[in-house]
Amino acid sequence: MTKKSTLLLACLLVLLGATSRLLPHPANVAPIGAIALFVGLYLPHRLALFAPLAAMFASDLFIGFYDWRMMTAVYGSFLLSVYIGTLAQREKKPTTIVGATLIGAIIFFLTTNAAVWAFGTMYAHTLNGLLESYWLALPFFRNSLIGDFFFVGILVGSMEMIKYILPANTQPHPALPYEGRK
Repeated sequence: MTKKSTLLLACLLVLLGATSRLLPHPANVAPIGAIALFVGLYLPHRLALFAPLAAMFASDLFIGFYDWRMMTAVYGSFLLSVYIGTLAQREKKPTTIVGATLIGAIIFFLTTNAAVWAFGTMYAHTLNGLLESYWLALPFFRNSLIGDFFFVGILVGSMEMIKYILPANTQPHPALPYEGRK
């Protein structure tokens, strides 16, 4: 993949992620988690870290910002998904991608609901309150799983199909010297 095409892909993913949060959709069925995993799998490290955070930040400009501690948990969860994607690069096969998707969704669920419990006022700040926050968030977790698996399937499947269809080296060949000249 050329630098130009890598940058274009990152920009398209940021646009997809930001737009998806602004359009009507079922709660937690969005491609941000899938984008985080995908960029970890395919993009250079710095660009990979930038893409999901830029998508979140751009859409938060329109949706509105919320408690910085909860935002830190959300953004941090997506950074962990990028890291999980980079680990999955080593053995990129369907079972690894499924496992990475599941782990990313679980980390997001555990982290963000713990943040809602710890920094919010919805739940008692006891062990029972924490467990209640997880219990009541299970429908959102189900939606996250649906969204993450769907979008990871689309993104990774598309990328692998493109890599399979297109020649490995899409760079133009340097001009061969003209040997007939004297």
